[in-house]
Amino acid sequence: MPEPTVEELDVSVLVPVLDEVATVGELATRVAATLDGLSKSFEIVFVDDGSRDGTPQKIKAAREKDPRIKLVWLRRNFGKAAALSAGFDVCRGQVIITMDGDLQDDPGEIPRFLEALEEQDLDLVSGWKRHRHDPASKRYPSKLFNWVTRRLAQVDLHDFNCGFKAYRREVLEQIAIYGELHRYIPVLASRKGFRIGEIDVEHHPRRHGVSKYGWDRLYKGLLDLITVLFITKYTRRPLHLFGMFGLAFLGSGLCINLYLAVSWWSGEALSRRPLLLLGVLLMVMGVQVLTTGLLGEMITFKNFRRKDSYSIKERLE
Repeated sequence: MPEPTVEELDVSVLVPVLDEVATVGELATRVAATLDGLSKSFEIVFVDDGSRDGTPQKIKAAREKDPRIKLVWLRRNFGKAAALSAGFDVCRGQVIITMDGDLQDDPGEIPRFLEALEEQDLDLVSGWKRHRHDPASKRYPSKLFNWVTRRLAQVDLHDFNCGFKAYRREVLEQIAIYGELHRYIPVLASRKGFRIGEIDVEHHPRRHGVSKYGWDRLYKGLLDLITVLFITKYTRRPLHLFGMFGLAFLGSGLCINLYLAVSWWSGEALSRRPLLLLGVLLMVMGVQVLTTGLLGEMITFKNFRRKDSYSIKERLE
């Protein structure tokens, strides 16, 4: 028997939540009212990431009033990236909008995201909380984080941490996220050749609950940025990265040892020269790093899939 076809919708609004019982009901009502005004078919998908305050039950109650509200209830707290991935797998919209469930993101901004996608012919639109209503302990580290990310990733966005984004479905079909890489979807999409844009969004003070993020977000974000830069630049050519450091170590060690060799030839004793140990160590490290790069090239060659090296926007046959 053929499998039943799944009806496609115009818009899916995806909301990952964790202990937001005080806000999900109001948020669902406001999102539905906004999209009803646009005359678009839609669904609101809440992904509960292991709440313990009755949030899933609140979503179920809202669903009884409006069947367009969906719930994906995870068995425990897996993290925001996993919650988003679970939501992406079930969303049926041609456009998928992600937003936070704490009412700091304004559902009234949704039409502006859709307009930006169409009028500017973009594939991904990211929100920018230009005037952010959060404590200074969150604002200033976030500004530093965004500045570093913008410089290193070469993607011209001001707010990578903003969860308010709109995607065309094909973007998410070609990008896999894990760990905490959700904040870097624009970077991954840009490397695939998708067009990225940004709009200012209104940001409201938190009225209920507490923030789920602490200072550990900064160092985790830095490590994730290093991961993204590596997988987008060097996954298919690891020797270019390892070789750069390997040759630098090997060349430095070689120069040091050549200098010491000339000194020894001139009659100088090297038994008390710590520089000799440094030169040998650098050469050994250089060989090891180069070998790691070559092993990476071998693994890449054996596991290479041609379709992973490009992204097609349109095909006419």
